[in-house]
Amino acid sequence: MSLDEDFETRVTRAMSRATGGFPPHSADLVRRSVAQGRRMRLFAATRIAVTAVAVVTAGGTLMATGTFGSHGAGDPGRLRTGAPVRSAEQPPSRAASSVSGAEMVRTLKSLLPAGGTVSAASGRASQAGPPVVWPAAKLTYSTARASSGLDITLARLDPGIPADQQGEGGCLPVEVRPYDTCTTEKLPGGGVLNTTRSFTYPSSETGQKRWYVVLTTADGVQLTVQEFGGGGEKATTGGADPALSIDQLTSIVRSPAWNKAITALPTREGAPSATPSTPQKRVTGARMTQVLTSRLPRGGTVSDLNAGDGLVQLVYDDGRGKNMVEADAQYHMTDLLAGHMDCTGVSGHCEATTLTDGTRVKKVQGPSEKGGAAQVWLVDTVHPDGRRVVVREVNSYAESGPVTRPQPALSMDQLLSIALDKRFAPDS
Repeated sequence: MSLDEDFETRVTRAMSRATGGFPPHSADLVRRSVAQGRRMRLFAATRIAVTAVAVVTAGGTLMATGTFGSHGAGDPGRLRTGAPVRSAEQPPSRAASSVSGAEMVRTLKSLLPAGGTVSAASGRASQAGPPVVWPAAKLTYSTARASSGLDITLARLDPGIPADQQGEGGCLPVEVRPYDTCTTEKLPGGGVLNTTRSFTYPSSETGQKRWYVVLTTADGVQLTVQEFGGGGEKATTGGADPALSIDQLTSIVRSPAWNKAITALPTREGAPSATPSTPQKRVTGARMTQVLTSRLPRGGTVSDLNAGDGLVQLVYDDGRGKNMVEADAQYHMTDLLAGHMDCTGVSGHCEATTLTDGTRVKKVQGPSEKGGAAQVWLVDTVHPDGRRVVVREVNSYAESGPVTRPQPALSMDQLLSIALDKRFAPDS
């Protein structure tokens, strides 16, 4: 899925959710998402609500910079859900030389197996910023047996941002990508190689296959190559294997043929990436994990734990099937949630009440927004001090995954009990 297409899909879903009655997230979600890394950012982008302001802001950032290929490979420094953005006043990045789009195409062609044919080839030159433009190439490679759409992008990670909070490396959680098969290999010299077998539409285990390999070098250069089985991205709904194997894709990103292009990559200079101007309240991932796991019924098992500031998700199995559980803590939400804590327009079963201490509670039980058979149970609470805690569960290990039990493991009362736990407050 291309970055533009991915953005359009997220906007459509986000606006649909907002009008469906789920309260929006605060702007603090952006900071927390950056802090907890790329994997949690991606999950946060598909959460139960989004503010219109955040959508418009993200849209301006993403659409202004342009894309090439898919999976957000245009710029690892441009984080897909709210990365710090460099100020226009900062000095541009500079490179001693550049590499042309034609050179990128020639290099990619030279690394393809003999005996195939190439069509629809195009390239993009590197360019010092702002904005920085990373070199890329794309083409269609065909043999008598198979055909694939291929593209590669080279980029330099931002030294002012932790590596796991930018770019394309790393394996995404099963809660987010239930049908991915991903591996991580640490290479001699400090590099990291990630290989992923996925699908063009990753919430399904059928359709066009998308395989990609990401090499992140020790000095912060990232090479991302991906291919789509059957031709270009979305060119088919069939499930044929791509023409090149994962090993062949790995050979492409590890080839020294890219050394010239790597040397020509623009460098990032200037002030450190933007950070919040004022301290934000937060609950650490460690505390989020401790509180949630301590409230789960005893006798079950916990797996696939992912946690960051203000957000934790895990898979809980009580012996009757896997069940995703998530807790999300936000602050200063009173004004933002005005008019959103009732059941107007909410699909499924909804109850809205106010507790004696003034805490507003919204309980929702309904089908997954991803269109599958899974059921989502959710308790949303907003305390008088503006603290919001949302606890939700799915009767699967992922919202877009297969149903693994007749209904979620925890009752609505248990979800409410978790949401009202005072330990989710940052000063507790």
